[in-house]
Amino acid sequence: MRRWLTCALLMLGCLLAVDVSAREPEVPQQEVRRSGDGAQLAVRLVLEPSAAVEDALLKGVPIYFVWQAEVVRERWYWTDKRISSATRVLRVAYQPLTRRWRVSVSTEAVGGVGQQFALHQSFDSLADALSSVSRVAGWQIAEPGRLEEGVRYTAQWRFRLDLSLLPRPFQIGMANQPGWDVEVQRSIEVPARNEGDAAPEAR
Repeated sequence: MRRWLTCALLMLGCLLAVDVSAREPEVPQQEVRRSGDGAQLAVRLVLEPSAAVEDALLKGVPIYFVWQAEVVRERWYWTDKRISSATRVLRVAYQPLTRRWRVSVSTEAVGGVGQQFALHQSFDSLADALSSVSRVAGWQIAEPGRLEEGVRYTAQWRFRLDLSLLPRPFQIGMANQPGWDVEVQRSIEVPARNEGDAAPEAR
């Protein structure tokens, strides 16, 4: 146990020595669609990992990214009311034996060490793996029947690298390392009506 901890701390020191800042991901596309099936979010990011993150992955440390979204109803007389929420956790890991990258997906709320992953995909390069991680399409963020016609709603989404899911020794001092600070969040208005529904006639 002591030997493992010593190796982990040494590896952590190497990771922290890489002083390259992360950049906030660009957002070339974001869209919310509304239909009888609820509301679906589509977002595409341009994600470029810092040298520290890439170095950790190549050393066998899995990295976790989290998508979170909420649909809120604006209220002038009180704080906004949350109508629905959704979470998607993605784990990126390098497999040295096959030299491939594996992305695993969980739709559970962020749960730390016990996080359960179901869907797995393999990629030939880190760029392809991160391209998969950094986009969502047709992601349901509101169930059918949750949105009222003619009511104004806003979708608020957030994408981030979650340090709390890393092995405990690697979390030491990470909060102050700019290379690990990967986060972007935006808001977008939800259409007032379902797709295909005609606008009410003016009287």
